[in-house]
Amino acid sequence: MVGKRMLDEINEQIKLELESAYIYLAMSAAMSDQGWDGMASWLEKQAGEEVAHAMKFYKHLIERGARVELHAIAKPQKEWSSPLAAFKGAYEHEKFVTGRINHMMEVAREEKDNPAQSLLQWFVDEQVEEEDQTLKVVTALEKIGDSTGALFMLDHNLGKRGDD
Repeated sequence: MVGKRMLDEINEQIKLELESAYIYLAMSAAMSDQGWDGMASWLEKQAGEEVAHAMKFYKHLIERGARVELHAIAKPQKEWSSPLAAFKGAYEHEKFVTGRINHMMEVAREEKDNPAQSLLQWFVDEQVEEEDQTLKVVTALEKIGDSTGALFMLDHNLGKRGDD
Protein backbone atom coordinates (compact mmCIF):
# COMPACT_ATOMS: atom_id res chain seq x y z
CA MET A 1 0.00 0.00 0.00
CA VAL A 2 1.23 3.45 -0.91
CA GLY A 3 0.71 6.05 1.80
CA LYS A 4 -1.08 9.28 0.92
CA ARG A 5 2.04 11.44 1.28
CA MET A 6 4.11 9.20 -1.01
CA LEU A 7 1.20 8.92 -3.44
CA ASP A 8 0.95 12.72 -3.64
CA GLU A 9 4.71 13.02 -4.17
CA ILE A 10 4.76 10.45 -6.97
CA ASN A 11 1.75 11.96 -8.71
CA GLU A 12 3.47 15.35 -8.55
CA GLN A 13 6.66 13.81 -9.93
CA ILE A 14 4.77 12.33 -12.87
CA LYS A 15 3.68 15.87 -13.70
CA LEU A 16 7.21 17.22 -13.29
CA GLU A 17 8.70 14.53 -15.53
CA LEU A 18 6.16 15.36 -18.24
CA GLU A 19 6.92 19.06 -17.79
CA SER A 20 10.58 18.18 -18.22
CA ALA A 21 9.74 16.52 -21.52
CA TYR A 22 7.91 19.68 -22.60
CA ILE A 23 10.88 21.82 -21.60
CA TYR A 24 13.28 19.66 -23.59
CA LEU A 25 10.94 19.64 -26.59
CA ALA A 26 10.72 23.44 -26.42
CA MET A 27 14.51 23.63 -26.28
CA SER A 28 14.72 21.21 -29.21
CA ALA A 29 12.36 23.38 -31.25
CA ALA A 30 14.38 26.51 -30.40
CA MET A 31 17.66 24.85 -31.41
CA SER A 32 16.06 23.62 -34.62
CA ASP A 33 14.89 27.17 -35.36
CA GLN A 34 18.45 28.38 -34.81
CA GLY A 35 19.80 25.75 -37.21
CA TRP A 36 21.43 23.48 -34.63
CA ASP A 37 19.92 20.18 -35.74
CA GLY A 38 22.31 18.00 -33.72
CA MET A 39 21.47 19.82 -30.50
CA ALA A 40 17.79 19.69 -31.41
CA SER A 41 18.07 15.93 -31.86
CA TRP A 42 19.91 15.51 -28.53
CA LEU A 43 17.24 17.52 -26.72
CA GLU A 44 14.43 15.63 -28.43
CA LYS A 45 15.92 12.34 -27.24
CA GLN A 46 16.15 13.82 -23.76
CA ALA A 47 12.44 14.64 -23.92
CA GLY A 48 11.76 11.00 -24.72
CA GLU A 49 13.75 9.94 -21.66
CA GLU A 50 11.65 12.23 -19.48
CA VAL A 51 8.43 10.65 -20.76
CA ALA A 52 9.92 7.23 -19.95
CA HIS A 53 10.71 8.48 -16.44
CA ALA A 54 7.12 9.64 -15.97
CA MET A 55 5.94 6.20 -17.07
CA LYS A 56 8.21 4.49 -14.51
CA PHE A 57 6.45 6.41 -11.76
CA TYR A 58 3.05 5.81 -13.38
CA LYS A 59 3.60 2.05 -13.61
CA HIS A 60 4.94 1.94 -10.05
CA LEU A 61 1.64 3.31 -8.76
CA ILE A 62 -0.46 1.08 -11.01
CA GLU A 63 1.48 -2.04 -9.97
CA ARG A 64 0.91 -1.16 -6.33
CA GLY A 65 -2.83 -0.65 -6.77
CA ALA A 66 -2.62 3.08 -6.20
CA ARG A 67 -4.50 5.79 -8.06
CA VAL A 68 -2.61 7.86 -10.62
CA GLU A 69 -3.79 11.45 -10.69
CA LEU A 70 -2.54 13.42 -13.66
CA HIS A 71 -1.98 17.11 -12.94
CA ALA A 72 -1.94 19.97 -15.43
CA ILE A 73 1.50 20.74 -16.83
CA ALA A 74 2.85 24.24 -17.35
CA LYS A 75 3.60 25.76 -20.72
CA PRO A 76 7.38 25.86 -21.14
CA GLN A 77 9.60 28.76 -22.08
CA LYS A 78 9.98 28.80 -25.87
CA GLU A 79 13.01 30.98 -26.61
CA TRP A 80 16.67 30.71 -25.64
CA SER A 81 19.21 33.21 -26.86
CA SER A 82 21.85 30.61 -27.65
CA PRO A 83 22.73 26.94 -27.31
CA LEU A 84 24.67 27.80 -24.15
CA ALA A 85 21.60 29.46 -22.62
CA ALA A 86 19.46 26.42 -23.44
CA PHE A 87 21.92 23.90 -22.03
CA LYS A 88 22.54 26.01 -18.91
CA GLY A 89 18.77 25.94 -18.45
CA ALA A 90 18.78 22.17 -18.94
CA TYR A 91 21.53 21.76 -16.33
CA GLU A 92 19.69 23.94 -13.80
CA HIS A 93 16.52 21.96 -14.45
CA GLU A 94 18.32 18.66 -13.86
CA LYS A 95 19.62 19.99 -10.53
CA PHE A 96 16.02 20.88 -9.60
CA VAL A 97 14.88 17.35 -10.48
CA THR A 98 17.72 15.89 -8.41
CA GLY A 99 16.49 17.91 -5.43
CA ARG A 100 12.97 16.57 -5.96
CA ILE A 101 14.18 12.96 -6.15
CA ASN A 102 16.25 13.40 -2.98
CA HIS A 103 13.21 14.87 -1.22
CA MET A 104 11.05 11.96 -2.34
CA MET A 105 13.66 9.49 -1.08
CA GLU A 106 13.46 11.14 2.34
CA VAL A 107 9.66 10.82 2.30
CA ALA A 108 9.93 7.14 1.29
CA ARG A 109 12.34 6.51 4.18
CA GLU A 110 10.11 8.32 6.66
CA GLU A 111 7.12 6.31 5.45
CA LYS A 112 9.15 3.07 5.45
CA ASP A 113 8.03 2.54 1.84
CA ASN A 114 10.62 0.05 0.63
CA PRO A 115 9.21 -0.36 -2.89
CA ALA A 116 9.31 3.42 -3.40
CA GLN A 117 12.85 3.54 -2.04
CA SER A 118 13.90 0.90 -4.54
CA LEU A 119 12.35 2.84 -7.42
CA LEU A 120 13.80 6.12 -6.21
CA GLN A 121 17.30 4.66 -5.89
CA TRP A 122 17.21 4.08 -9.64
CA PHE A 123 16.34 7.75 -10.08
CA VAL A 124 19.06 8.88 -7.65
CA ASP A 125 21.60 7.07 -9.84
CA GLU A 126 19.96 8.34 -13.04
CA GLN A 127 20.18 11.94 -11.89
CA VAL A 128 23.95 11.66 -11.44
CA GLU A 129 24.11 10.71 -15.13
CA GLU A 130 21.60 13.39 -16.20
CA GLU A 131 23.51 16.17 -14.45
CA ASP A 132 26.83 14.90 -15.78
CA GLN A 133 25.60 14.78 -19.40
CA THR A 134 24.16 18.29 -19.39
CA LEU A 135 27.11 19.79 -17.49
CA LYS A 136 29.51 18.32 -20.07
CA VAL A 137 27.61 20.07 -22.86
CA VAL A 138 27.56 23.35 -20.89
CA THR A 139 31.30 23.08 -20.25
CA ALA A 140 32.01 22.38 -23.93
CA LEU A 141 29.87 25.33 -25.01
CA GLU A 142 31.63 27.62 -22.53
CA LYS A 143 35.03 26.53 -23.85
CA ILE A 144 33.93 26.98 -27.46
CA GLY A 145 32.73 30.52 -26.92
CA ASP A 146 32.22 32.24 -30.28
CA SER A 147 34.11 29.66 -32.36
CA THR A 148 31.59 28.86 -35.07
CA GLY A 149 33.58 25.90 -36.38
CA ALA A 150 33.80 24.30 -32.95
CA LEU A 151 30.09 24.94 -32.41
CA PHE A 152 29.27 23.14 -35.65
CA MET A 153 31.50 20.23 -34.57
CA LEU A 154 29.78 19.97 -31.19
CA ASP A 155 26.38 20.17 -32.89
CA HIS A 156 27.39 17.31 -35.18
CA ASN A 157 28.63 15.20 -32.25
CA LEU A 158 25.50 15.83 -30.16
CA GLY A 159 23.41 14.70 -33.11
CA LYS A 160 25.02 11.27 -32.83
CA ARG A 161 23.41 10.61 -29.45
CA GLY A 162 21.73 7.22 -29.55
CA ASP A 163 18.63 6.17 -27.72
CA ASP A 164 19.97 5.53 -24.25
